[in-house]
Amino acid sequence: MTCTATQTSGLLAPIPGLPPGNVIFGISPVMGKIRQKLEKAAGANIAVLLQGQSGTGKEVFAKLIHSQSPWRNGPFVKVSCPAIPGTLIESELFGYEKGAFTGAYGTKAGRIELAHRGTLFLDEIGELDPSLQAKLLQLLQDGEFNRIGAAGDRRIDARFVCATNRSLEQEMKSGTFREDLFYRISVSTIQLPSLRDRKDDIPILVDYFLRTHSNRLGRSAPPLTEGLLRELMKYSWPGNIRELENLIKSYVVFGSEEDLRGALRNGHEDFLHPEIPSNGVVSLKKVVRNATKQLERTFILKALETHRWNRRKAAKALSISYAGLLCKMREAGVPPTRGPNASLDAAREPE
Repeated sequence: MTCTATQTSGLLAPIPGLPPGNVIFGISPVMGKIRQKLEKAAGANIAVLLQGQSGTGKEVFAKLIHSQSPWRNGPFVKVSCPAIPGTLIESELFGYEKGAFTGAYGTKAGRIELAHRGTLFLDEIGELDPSLQAKLLQLLQDGEFNRIGAAGDRRIDARFVCATNRSLEQEMKSGTFREDLFYRISVSTIQLPSLRDRKDDIPILVDYFLRTHSNRLGRSAPPLTEGLLRELMKYSWPGNIRELENLIKSYVVFGSEEDLRGALRNGHEDFLHPEIPSNGVVSLKKVVRNATKQLERTFILKALETHRWNRRKAAKALSISYAGLLCKMREAGVPPTRGPNASLDAAREPE
């Protein structure tokens, strides 16, 4: 996997599809150091490992590295390791030949192959099955891989960026992550800070999310008051930047500072002060997951109530598809109708 490094154009140059550099890096000293490291890593022929909690923007930084690298004219291919069932991920990654297994009625290129001359982003690589870790290690070592059922090897030239919210060092100690693979993917390791560790950047992020979602949703939302900004600065942000963006998006839709304050005071209070079990161990991943689910459920209910339980209008207000809203309602345990007459109202929902 060879590629000649070229001079990058600078990480503050405008990049289509990504926030401006001053928003990504803000003004916090910790982000200034990360910017310097990214500038060096982006133009080098090395694998990069991004570590950080959920919601810290690992995918944004992966795309940033790609866009400023010698591979920027090639594809950016993302693989979410936990999102693909264990029985399918090998074929999704490596592809397969016709007849390789039951149901393989044709030949399919895997996502690794699709990333040729580009960047392969392996999100949450700590979730990857140990048996596939060995095949990935071979790919990183010599640039060769096999489609399932193929007789010969194939070669690719691609940049690897991996991300995890786990401690891979602990995973190695427990035997669930290969040590040799860890050293292959972590030539350059970048630890992304939680939002609570870069609170000086909150006003910049708030302003960006306000402008972005106001434009996307066609709403005119006033700037937050100084008092509310101070409350945002004091909050501990278990869901990190993703949580902040969701809150600001809700504010743009509903225009209520009091609702936003209520979400800070009540929506996450239980998650900010989780009960500590007798062994002193708390699952941060579980806390963040539960906080995100509760926040999403609150927004869905608010949108439904605002639009008199018209699900199509609520979906439009939340900037998701109608089918997506129905799916999220089921996941959140939100009833499909509000009351005895709601089924009739839903049937009359305008397109």
